[in-house]
Amino acid sequence: MYIKKILIAIALIGLVAAAYFANMVYKAMIKPNTAFNNETAYIYIPTHAKYSEVRSQLEPLLADIESFDVIAEQKKYISNIKAGRFEIKKGMNNNDIINSIRSRNLPIKVAFNNQETLEKLAGRISTQIEADSLSLLNAMKDQAFLRENNFNEATALGMYLPNTYEFFWNTSAEKFRDRMLTEYKRFWTESRLKKANALGLNPNQVIALASIVYEESKQPTEQPRVAGVYLNRLRIGMPLQADPTLKFAAYQLPQYKNTVIKRVLNVHKEIDSPYNTYKNLGLPPGLIAMPDISAIDAVLNYEKHKYLYFAADAKRLGFHKFAKSLAQHNVNAREYHRYLSSQGILK
Repeated sequence: MYIKKILIAIALIGLVAAAYFANMVYKAMIKPNTAFNNETAYIYIPTHAKYSEVRSQLEPLLADIESFDVIAEQKKYISNIKAGRFEIKKGMNNNDIINSIRSRNLPIKVAFNNQETLEKLAGRISTQIEADSLSLLNAMKDQAFLRENNFNEATALGMYLPNTYEFFWNTSAEKFRDRMLTEYKRFWTESRLKKANALGLNPNQVIALASIVYEESKQPTEQPRVAGVYLNRLRIGMPLQADPTLKFAAYQLPQYKNTVIKRVLNVHKEIDSPYNTYKNLGLPPGLIAMPDISAIDAVLNYEKHKYLYFAADAKRLGFHKFAKSLAQHNVNAREYHRYLSSQGILK
C-alpha cells in the first residue's frame, strides 16, 4: 500500500513536471511573442553582426526576449546569424521569428535619378542599402573595372541608368556596381546599338549627348526635337554651343562653388574647359548629368528636321522655340532674355 502511494506521488510529480515543461515549451515556441501594434515590423541585420546586435533590435518588438533567447540557443541561431532585411509579423511565435530572420531575407526597392556626380550617387545609394558611401564610390571609380568595361571617370556615371531596382539590403558596394553593369548591358539591346551606330556614336557618346538634351529639356515630348538640333550641328561640324555644358564647366571652378547660375553670360563662354562646347567642336568628354532614359531614347530616336537653333520659350516655360536660321533664333533669344531681365534674373 505504501509503495503504491509512492508510485502515485511520483506519477503526480511527473505530471506536474510535464505540465510545467509543456507550458514552458508553449511559451517559448508556440505562444505569440510580439509586442508591436502594426501588422509587420522589420529588422536590418548587418553583415558579420553578433547576436547581441540582433537581440537589441528585437527586444523592443518582443513581449518576452528571454524566451526568445532560449529558442535561439536551441535552434543554433546564435552561431548562425544571417545578414539582411527581415520581416516579423504581428502574432508570430519565437519559432516563426527564428525561421524568418534565418532564411527569409527580403529585397528592397532601390531608386535613384538626377544624381549629378558619382559622389552624389554613392551618397544616395548608401541611404538605401548597407554599403556606405565611401565603399560605393571606391567601387564606382575602380580603375581596373572602368578600363575593363570601356569607361573612364568622365563616362562612369552613364553606367547607372535611373530607375527603381530590387536589391537585398545587405548588398555590397561591388555587387551593387556589378548589378548596375548588368542592367546597363541589358538596356543596350541590339536595336539600340544599331541606332547608335547609325548616328556614328558609341553608347558613352549617346549618353553624353542625352545628358545635354536632358539638361536642356525635361519634357519627353520635346527631347527628340532638341536631340535633332544637336545631331544636325554635329553633322555639319558646328559647335554644339550648349549652355548646360558651360554651367557644368563653371561649377568645376572654385569661384562657382555653392552658386546657382540662372543665366548664361558671355563670361561663361570664355571658360577654358573641354566641356565648353562654345570653344570646342564635338561632344564633351563625358556626361554633364544623369539623363533620364527618355533622353537617351530621344537621342536614339531623334526627330528629323532642319532646325539648328532653339531658345527657351518665355510664354511656355519648360518648352522651347526652334529656328532654322540664326536671324530667327536671335529674335527668339532676345524675347527670352527680356523675360529674364523682367524677372530680375541677371546672372
